[in-house]
Amino acid sequence: MRDVYALILAAGQGKRMKSKHAKVMHVLNGKPIIDYCVEAVTGITKNVVVVVGSKRQEIMEYLGERVRFCIQEEQLGSGHAAKVSMDLFPDEGTIMVLPGDVPLIKKETLASLLEYHREGHYAATILSCIMEDPSGYGRIVRDNDGNVLSIVEDRDASEDIRKIKEINSAVYCFELKYLKNALEKINNHNDQGEYYLTDTIAIIKNENGRIGALMGNADELSGINDRVQLAEMEKRMNDAILKKLMRDGVTIMDPDHTYISGMAKIGKDVVIYPGTVIEGSSIIGEDCVIGPYTRIISSRIGKGTNISYSVVIESTIGDNTNVGPFAYLRPNSNIGDRVKIGDFVEVKNSNIGDGTKVPHLAYVGDADIGSGVNFSCGAITVNYDGRVKHRTRVADRAFIGCNVNLIAPVEIEEGAFVAAGSTITEKVPQKALGIARCRQTNIEGWVIKKFKE
Repeated sequence: MRDVYALILAAGQGKRMKSKHAKVMHVLNGKPIIDYCVEAVTGITKNVVVVVGSKRQEIMEYLGERVRFCIQEEQLGSGHAAKVSMDLFPDEGTIMVLPGDVPLIKKETLASLLEYHREGHYAATILSCIMEDPSGYGRIVRDNDGNVLSIVEDRDASEDIRKIKEINSAVYCFELKYLKNALEKINNHNDQGEYYLTDTIAIIKNENGRIGALMGNADELSGINDRVQLAEMEKRMNDAILKKLMRDGVTIMDPDHTYISGMAKIGKDVVIYPGTVIEGSSIIGEDCVIGPYTRIISSRIGKGTNISYSVVIESTIGDNTNVGPFAYLRPNSNIGDRVKIGDFVEVKNSNIGDGTKVPHLAYVGDADIGSGVNFSCGAITVNYDGRVKHRTRVADRAFIGCNVNLIAPVEIEEGAFVAAGSTITEKVPQKALGIARCRQTNIEGWVIKKFKE
């Protein structure tokens, strides 16, 4: 909307997080806390300003050109943060103001707040909610007719006011002309010596501005102040994701020990064993069995594939493939259909064709392995010469024996065999046997002579 603006307050130091990172940059279900707030408001307006403070660099780098920034050099409170940003907004229009640490806030809730604000012709509207334990939150103070009089911060409240359970979520709508006027009149005469944004409500009320309060959902409006609350929020979000997946046809054997990103897509009849972590925008096809104790990051898995006790990072695995136990697929590994990647196998930046077997104790790095290849125990691609990484090419139906070193760049042509224990530095032609090892010599009686004493 052209005359709707948004202000996200993210300059707080987040001291209770005890971190070198800004509080809003701590990761929640795969992305920084502030990302959720930015996504919600940009669903309403593209005119978004984020106020940043002392730990601003990582926030600014992460959000980039998605928003505009205002720097609050001294953290003197929420009112001061809003005040220093006002030059970025016109004198007329509606502005939504919210903190950067309410990740469950929905676009639909903000849209309802905006609609309520405009239909009521309010100068300011508070998104409030009822909390059974309102400790630490500002209280909504109303008169006998239910009209909002002010917001009183918990630390400044009397005993009677502390009994009020309707709290301020710190999410608002203001008419800009009223907000700008009120911000010029707030002071820091309070317990913290800070400029509170909440003080603008009483000022606007006293100058005949109408104040509204829309009741919201307490769960949706919960903020994050420390790592305990971060973990609690993580669990709540994860529980909701897992329940939806189970209702959509996914079997999760132990939800208390399974983590799945909200960006992941899981097909029907997938079975997920305990200890599984699926992160990022991963896609798991139907009928897969994942886990136990498997981590999949931003990868695509085909149908009917089994992965156990393994790590898969930014890779692709085809249909009806078996991975693990204890396999490690590093970024840009592309595994075909009906492939076996066995125990203690590492694959990196490689393509492995359909029906190929890499059964155990092998390393495939910077390689293109064809279909129907047998890549035996202990075989490795030697891809790094100390300066540059080179590729190895193994064509279809080749056989690589045990404990073979393929010194890249090198090519094994279709149907060729490489004898166990060989170190291959030159091309092995089609259907040839490549062998590169010393002839065995037996010295009779050597042990007796050596150890006769």
